[in-house]
Amino acid sequence: MAQDRTRGEVSAPGSAEPRAGEPAPRRRADARRNVDALVEAAKTVFATSGVDAPAKEITDLAGVGVGTLYRHFPHRSDLVKAVVESGIDAVADAGQALSIGQEPAEALTNWIRRFTELLATKRGLASALHTGDPAFEGLPGYFLQRLGPALAVLLDAAVADGAVRDDISAEDLLHALTQLCQPVPGRGPEHNQRLVGVLVDGLRSPATYSRSS
Repeated sequence: MAQDRTRGEVSAPGSAEPRAGEPAPRRRADARRNVDALVEAAKTVFATSGVDAPAKEITDLAGVGVGTLYRHFPHRSDLVKAVVESGIDAVADAGQALSIGQEPAEALTNWIRRFTELLATKRGLASALHTGDPAFEGLPGYFLQRLGPALAVLLDAAVADGAVRDDISAEDLLHALTQLCQPVPGRGPEHNQRLVGVLVDGLRSPATYSRSS
């Protein structure tokens, strides 16, 4: 995807050139909608056609021109990064809604399920994410920055409710879940989900086990 373009030759995401006579707030809103549409379309296309899918397949689904794609995402790695960050944000933001509408243990379990689904979607992006492209250098930090606090709130609430054990931190749990979701040769995501289920069962407090027995 325009690999011969240098980063200095193309404007950064969201920095489309102003159109004469158009109010600045409207330009910004239009640019944001275009970025959101491109990221959502890329998620779908990457899942079905892979990260090397033609740019036009993405722009047709997003309802924008190819020039708009290049303006906001000069390199394919920029778009892949945006897709990954969007998935991370969605899981992080889900924590609050789950904590409001569900019991602490149920909210934690459902958030973990969403987290494992996020990691499963990253399998299809693995070839791109492991290329060493500088665009991806900040993703591990972003991953921990957004997901760590979201998990901590849910875990603390479940601990306070007496539903799960109190001797594991959110950071430890996040690392454990990430390791359990690593691809296993010859096995699909369902294998990882089963292992995560075993871990979730192990989180339950002794009091929870005695009540259910």
